[in-house]
Amino acid sequence: MGLNLTQKIFKEHLVSGELVPGKEVSIKIDQTLTQDATGTMSYLQFEALGLDRVKTELSVSYVDHNMLQTGFENADDHRYLQTVAARYGIVFSRPGNGICHQVHLERFGKPGKTMLGSDSHTPTNGGLGMIAIGAGGLDVALAMGGEPFYLSMPKVVLVKLTGKLQPFVSAKDIILELLRRLTVKGGVNRIFEYGGEGVSSLSVPERSTITNMGAELGATTSIFPSDEKTRQYLKAQGREQDYRPYAADADASYDEVVEIDLNTLEPLIAQPHSPDNVVKVRDIKGIPVSQVAIGSCTNSSYKDLMGISAVMTGKTVHPNVSLGFSPGSRQTLEMISQNGVLANLITSGARLLESACGPCIGMGFAPPSGGVSVRTFNRNFEGRSGTKDAKVYLASPEVAAACAITGVITDPRDLGVPFKSVDIPEKYVLDDRMFIFPESDGSKVEIVRGPNIKPLPTRDRIANKISGKVLLKVGDNITTDHIMPAGAKVLPLRSNVPAISQYVFEAIDPTFPKRAKEEGGGFIVGGTNYGQGSSREHAALAPMYLGVKGVITKAFARIHLANLINFGILPLTFVNEADYDKIDANDTLELDTTHLEKKPLTLRNVTKGIDIPVTHALTYRDLEIVKAGGTLAYVKSRSKK
Repeated sequence: MGLNLTQKIFKEHLVSGELVPGKEVSIKIDQTLTQDATGTMSYLQFEALGLDRVKTELSVSYVDHNMLQTGFENADDHRYLQTVAARYGIVFSRPGNGICHQVHLERFGKPGKTMLGSDSHTPTNGGLGMIAIGAGGLDVALAMGGEPFYLSMPKVVLVKLTGKLQPFVSAKDIILELLRRLTVKGGVNRIFEYGGEGVSSLSVPERSTITNMGAELGATTSIFPSDEKTRQYLKAQGREQDYRPYAADADASYDEVVEIDLNTLEPLIAQPHSPDNVVKVRDIKGIPVSQVAIGSCTNSSYKDLMGISAVMTGKTVHPNVSLGFSPGSRQTLEMISQNGVLANLITSGARLLESACGPCIGMGFAPPSGGVSVRTFNRNFEGRSGTKDAKVYLASPEVAAACAITGVITDPRDLGVPFKSVDIPEKYVLDDRMFIFPESDGSKVEIVRGPNIKPLPTRDRIANKISGKVLLKVGDNITTDHIMPAGAKVLPLRSNVPAISQYVFEAIDPTFPKRAKEEGGGFIVGGTNYGQGSSREHAALAPMYLGVKGVITKAFARIHLANLINFGILPLTFVNEADYDKIDANDTLELDTTHLEKKPLTLRNVTKGIDIPVTHALTYRDLEIVKAGGTLAYVKSRSKK
């Protein structure tokens, strides 16, 4: 039996384990990627390893999140990132160079390579035939230090594409269709591998839109084969030498198969407040729109902006709509500046936003109170836009442009404008001056640390018995935005854990930080898919700082589960989901931790006088990490042996 594409790349990079779903494996990481909201903590953690240089083939530090500089904090963090990059051999992408995933796709991604990124949308580069996985900053720090990345081997799902997209139907509609079918939980412990005749009709930017939003399925990653379209894209980027064909064997097998007929797809849209709340655009047409935002790492490529320009030509943004667009990279911005598209969009009434993440993370361009905002982004969680009562819809650039013109949710096929197919150019503008490449010896570089950069908090070794109150009980699909909000107020505090910890669960219970400190820590109880969304490790790091000892849920999202382990918080799941109802907020819980490997464990609800069976999916290594008080303590203790 032949190998699928995922198995081929895993096999080439396998350090330990076997490629059997559910079994622990570790793989060598070729490249790493960080962004400034997660990177500062990741590099503080790397420094704690005591190494002189990164050990990866390539590590890149991007600045694209904390671009709103209303105080010294973000500027100081950027200075730290630049100097630490020079010191340890990391490429630094300067502010203004663009969004990490888009820029990495353009300039550094390579078929067949592995990449770990401290951002959940790292799988964007799966569009180039990479195994690109989002993880917490600590996992990325360890990968930069030469450590393999450990994970439970996912199932591999073949998404078989047949047919060809019809006019005004886009790659965004493919991933929205998957979300409609499978939900935000449908990709947990799975890798989505795309195949079938329909793949050959999709360009690399289109493929990357799909792999980017695979994160919303909860998938470990998503990947397309590296084929002639890949070669054409790399050639246009002046990197044809990086091309390598990669495809599944003809007799490859898969754990599951999903089929999508591209011929029958039509424009789709995700309604508030979840990426899987998907309907046909024509089924909700006519809803008044107050804002449209085009960009983010999902839909900010040259091809995307060329597409909206074709729709907007000769049109004017509706009087009731504010339209903003963010080119995903400086390369894209330069090209649309040169070919007239930028002028065309500005003439139509659109607002040019910075080449950065911006509105996607609540960093500016927030909608009006109660407003409907149609966005080409990947997430529409409640309050993420910066406006608590806004109603955010997710759609393709074509749908977004149609809404901007008409002022209501509109199927672009109803505009009556001719469809214009957009291909990738024969040659992109190549200008790497916004990268700072490190010297071979960085030992004399002085790392600059501003006053907002605080020491890395640590946790002591786990006690033989842990006990405490249930500080908070929450329901299903709690996101990392619920646990640790983003936005212009909170993101600048990413390098200051004592300060940022004061915002933990702010949207759910603003009293949580104060109560957690007063109680000396305790437990959190949650429903299914706890921790979905961003890779932000602060959603585990800040609760650890507040004394959270364990989180008991019906099920965890993958990256958040790994982050809890990394910071020594015990993640447990109910053996019987109905037992969730046997615990209330303020109940006192108690757990013997001397034999965590013997499952199920008995969780004592002291308040109610009952025992509740709980379990976990932790490997022997995971248990040793939790017992040690977190991964850094574990790695350091192991290096001393």
